[in-house]
Amino acid sequence: MAWNEPGGGNQHDPWSGGGRNGDKKGGGGNGGGNGGPPDLDEALKKFQDKLNGMLGNGRKRRGGAGGNGGNGGSTNAFALPGIIGVILVAIWAASGFYLVDQSERGVVLRFGKYNDIVGPGLHWNPPIIDDVREVNVTKVRSLSQTKSMLTQDENIVEVQMSVQYQVSSPRDFLLNVRAPEISLENAMDSALRHEVGSADMNDILTSGRELLASNVKSRLQSYLDNYGVGLTLQTINVESTSAPAAVQDSFDDVIKAREDRQRTINQALAYENSILPEAQGQAQRIIEEAEGYKESVVAKSQGEANRFTSLLTEYQKAPEIIRERMYLETMGEVLGKTNKVLVDVENGNSLMYLPLDKLANKSSAAAEDSSGMSRSELDRVSRQASDALSRSQSTDSSNSIRREGR
Repeated sequence: MAWNEPGGGNQHDPWSGGGRNGDKKGGGGNGGGNGGPPDLDEALKKFQDKLNGMLGNGRKRRGGAGGNGGNGGSTNAFALPGIIGVILVAIWAASGFYLVDQSERGVVLRFGKYNDIVGPGLHWNPPIIDDVREVNVTKVRSLSQTKSMLTQDENIVEVQMSVQYQVSSPRDFLLNVRAPEISLENAMDSALRHEVGSADMNDILTSGRELLASNVKSRLQSYLDNYGVGLTLQTINVESTSAPAAVQDSFDDVIKAREDRQRTINQALAYENSILPEAQGQAQRIIEEAEGYKESVVAKSQGEANRFTSLLTEYQKAPEIIRERMYLETMGEVLGKTNKVLVDVENGNSLMYLPLDKLANKSSAAAEDSSGMSRSELDRVSRQASDALSRSQSTDSSNSIRREGR
């Protein structure tokens, strides 16, 4: 039996609840009032009505005639794609915002071509049209390598070197060279080989490491500038330099011999530093003694010259007196250093001479033994005898001078 019979009277809806009675109660063949499933066309139409109401087209549709119903339907058909387009545009615009960190710089590429460099902060660029690549310009990066190289004197050395660098030009770092780190490694190898090939092995192994690092840094930076890599070197350190393993023992012996030589030189210098000040002090003392002797001799000579000048002045005033005085002083100095003998010529005694010095010594010894006199008393007696003898000599001398004068 068919669901819909001809004539329109008997409409049997399989989703309705009761055949014809259901049609009468439900008011047609929709079946929605009796608990059946909803109509999809009607649900879509209601959703379009709500959208049209939001866009201001709902009033035209409710108040329009049957002839205008077709225009309202066409207008509602274009409303949904427009809303979807607006939502997509909003999503596209919102996805263009991005944040650049304080340590980074953003390189803007428009359709793959360089356009601009942006600094830290919030920025917006049209997605798909612009491509922003962020580069860290404050991070200190490092690279190290160990190579075996030939020196100027045809020896092989192993050099381990490390380099620290930073990105100075984000544009050059991203666009000029495909692999900046590989280019840096190759340039570092070239600069190191050039400098090692221009130096001797002993310099590289001992005292020439700092000079080697300085020369490699300047040469490597010039290479990077010529390549346009956009990198700036911070420091270059020569970590270690060594000979090949096959001859390492021989080189250790050579280094030890050089250390012994330097130690011996240092010991000799220390001995020199200890002896030299003492010798300089002795030389200075001798010089000062010579200066003192010079001053004393000059002063004595000047005193004698002054004495002679003053004596000459007195001699000019009284020549006889000064002559006699000089004679007496000279004879006193001469006779005071010789043995003295007293001779009595005028009286003709049998005792022709008296050895006064020997007699004085014997008498002092006998007197000390006999009387027990003290040494000081004997000296006093001897001095008295000597004074008496001197007076007698002076008297004899004056008499002889008078006789000679007569």
